[in-house]
Amino acid sequence: MSGHGGRRTQAERDAITVEIGYALFSAAFAAAVLFGAVAGPALLFRLPDGVETLLLRTGGVLAPVLFTVRVVSVLTRFRSADHRPDGTEGTPPDRTGPDA
Repeated sequence: MSGHGGRRTQAERDAITVEIGYALFSAAFAAAVLFGAVAGPALLFRLPDGVETLLLRTGGVLAPVLFTVRVVSVLTRFRSADHRPDGTEGTPPDRTGPDA
């Protein structure tokens, strides 16, 4: 957002949209991998009922927790990169000149 509290530019809105998409996709992928790693043996092999139930429930609890943590961490990192502690916002300009 601009320094004077105005509206976001189209580029800023696009960057936010891309970052949200990345956060959701990477979180869904990580949660699916975790669920497969934890609950996969229960789905692939014949295990005692107690072990099978434990693995499925553990995977069912950990996957949404990981999903939430991943989304929050990606979006928090994006926000902190957008608002740097020195008071400036956004990314620095491209350094393509001869003095770069």
